Amino acid sequence: MEKKPYYITTAIAYTSGKPHIGNNYEVVLADAIARFKRKEGYDVFFQTGTDEHGQKIENKANAANVSPKEFVDGVAGQIKDLCDLLQISYDKFIRTTDDYHEKQVQKMFKKMYEQGDIYKGAYEGMYCTDCEAFWTESQLKDGKCPDCGRDVHPAKEEAYFFKMSKYADRLIEHINTHPEFIQPVSRKNEMMNNFLLPGLQDLCVSRTSFKWGIPVDFDDKHVVYVWLDALSNYITGIGYDVDGNCDEKYKKYWPADLHLIGKDIIRFHTIYWPIFLMSLGEPLPKQVFGHPWLLMNNDKMSKSRGNVIYADDLVDFFGVDAVRYYVLHEMPYDNDGNITLELIAERTNSDLANTLGNLVNRTISMSNKYFNGSVNCYEVALEPQMAAIEDDLKECVTGAVDKVREKMETLRVADALTEIFTVFKRLNKYIDETEPWVLAKDESKKERLATVLYNLVEGITIGASLLEPFMPDTAGRIAKQLNTGLRDLDSLKRFGLYENGNHVTDQPEILFARLDMADVAKKEEELAAKQAGAQNKEIKEPGIEIPAKEEISYDDFAKMQFQVGTIIACEEVPKSKKLLCSKVQIGNEVKQIVSGIKQHYSAKEMVGKKVMVLVNLKPATLAGVLSEGMLLCAEDEDGNLALMVPEKEMPSGAEIC
Repeated sequence: MEKKPYYITTAIAYTSGKPHIGNNYEVVLADAIARFKRKEGYDVFFQTGTDEHGQKIENKANAANVSPKEFVDGVAGQIKDLCDLLQISYDKFIRTTDDYHEKQVQKMFKKMYEQGDIYKGAYEGMYCTDCEAFWTESQLKDGKCPDCGRDVHPAKEEAYFFKMSKYADRLIEHINTHPEFIQPVSRKNEMMNNFLLPGLQDLCVSRTSFKWGIPVDFDDKHVVYVWLDALSNYITGIGYDVDGNCDEKYKKYWPADLHLIGKDIIRFHTIYWPIFLMSLGEPLPKQVFGHPWLLMNNDKMSKSRGNVIYADDLVDFFGVDAVRYYVLHEMPYDNDGNITLELIAERTNSDLANTLGNLVNRTISMSNKYFNGSVNCYEVALEPQMAAIEDDLKECVTGAVDKVREKMETLRVADALTEIFTVFKRLNKYIDETEPWVLAKDESKKERLATVLYNLVEGITIGASLLEPFMPDTAGRIAKQLNTGLRDLDSLKRFGLYENGNHVTDQPEILFARLDMADVAKKEEELAAKQAGAQNKEIKEPGIEIPAKEEISYDDFAKMQFQVGTIIACEEVPKSKKLLCSKVQIGNEVKQIVSGIKQHYSAKEMVGKKVMVLVNLKPATLAGVLSEGMLLCAEDEDGNLALMVPEKEMPSGAEIC
């Protein structure tokens, strides 16, 4: 019987730097789902990879004094190494610098343009380099990027735009008729209420202000917008061809069964990506799941905040499966999770060392002590109370597979792990109920003792088989010690398949050693120091050297009066290519200030800005217009200007000191 295909993807990791454990959580989650689907009998194709274009990467490469390709090669290698370290069973690791991907993206862009979905225009707005996104003033949050909270700057450039509104109604209908398409439901409501129903604006899909991107082949001044490039990996990675010559893998696996992504990029995957697919005439993915974030001390991880943990450091201290277990078990379905070394240690000691490790060790040790490692089951008459305990144990163990399947079907992975550890807890309770050490004192109870140990070995085998997708190394180590194989899911409803007379290992291995919390605290201090050192060594953006001016005294400085002003009106100075004339309210006074910033700001976008003003500059006449002060600006090596604005909201007239 031919296996049913199942295609799962993660978001591809951005190659601006080494990912932290909050980023790696996604591939571990996807891996658990992929492994479970394989165990269910599906023909799984699991794709992950790296997103390697964009202005941010170009800037980072310049700062590191290497080419963008050299830069992304290094970071992509780190990302792939971390996937391998965490035992991620991907079938394809795609890079958006792969030749095939780049050629297909160019063909997609051209097709969209030729059929009228993309048109050429110009964009003017506030630009976030980190998100590579334009925003209008009204979309900003406290003057910052609404997505990442970082600074934005004014930008204007020629660009190609995608007519998003052309497909908006179709997408709304699809979401309404496919309730499973966006999960969890809270993400669906957010997309509908905040973006789709108010109306979509056309999307900028090319850039000219940098070069590190896929060139638009019919207009080489432009490179393809990073999201159109990155999102397309889901189909190029399995052999999609715009001209219709698709690989057999594409025909087999598309549409994807699951796009697994972070909640912060849900908009791109549930609005932009489906619309791009509609434009290409391709089916939409079956489901997009926006998982929550893994926080550090209940705060979003950020290198700039100095609160990140890296997977390789965690694996070095705790081991691969302890890290996998923690991030999978401690992440709620729809709310953010939290991670610290102390929390991982506590969970390792309670669940992995005590509940699981101790259970396996005790069972093997008793089998060796009482029967030289031989495991046998006998038909033994039991009194009603003990028979009820026996039935309850077997029902718990064999009933677990359906419960785990049900949880995994709805992507409640943490709950699935809880069900598996319920089995191990029940087996520990069974030891207390049957008291093998008491049975061993009575020769007439020898067959009953053997059967109790057989039940434990069989129960552990079933539990380990369920555990395999989540903790593959641990499951394999348990099976090896029990001298048996891990079973497929369908066989786990049957109790008693462990071979009678088989022998467990004579030297039980400690699966998880208990951790001393003092050692954990010491490790936490070491990692904090390591991170601080790395931050100090991090290559910063090159600075600008300017000639030093004559030293002044504080008294000279104190003569200058700087205040916050609000621009209430602005217009171009007639017959001037450089000058704007602004009306600036400073406290209860309005001053007229002429500034040579016309090439960097339009008169319209100046209105409403809070600016820093040198108030007591002697009035002067510029191009026939009186100027009563000076707006403070910063200037780079290329002569680009940026107005100096207060970091926080300040009232007009506030003194700058």
